[in-house]
Amino acid sequence: MRVQRAVRASRQRGISFIGLLFVAVVLACVGVVVAQVIPTLIEYQAITKAANKAAEGSTVPEVRAIFDRSQAIDDFKAVSGKDLDVQKVGEKVVVSFAYDREIHLFGPAFLVLKYKGQGLSR
Repeated sequence: MRVQRAVRASRQRGISFIGLLFVAVVLACVGVVVAQVIPTLIEYQAITKAANKAAEGSTVPEVRAIFDRSQAIDDFKAVSGKDLDVQKVGEKVVVSFAYDREIHLFGPAFLVLKYKGQGLSR
């Protein structure tokens, strides 16, 4: 008896051209959305920094004036001094804010980002 070896046809494995196109389109779409989200995150950081600086004020008008000066310097438009919620907790001033940002994706679809934060005096 002869032992017959089964010769297997070597099959290449990998991604097809159609699969590569699909992955490229998905990555491009994600990249476009991320490129639109990053500026809103930078704006949120600037607003948080301004709220922390404004919390050093002792009265509500002073807190709003400090925040508005920081807004003019950092050039953000999402929140102004009149939108702040200023409270005094014990001896500390707490400056809270909340706002929404909409990013248009396609057609009737939007990505809504809800930002909320607070600044504390030291």
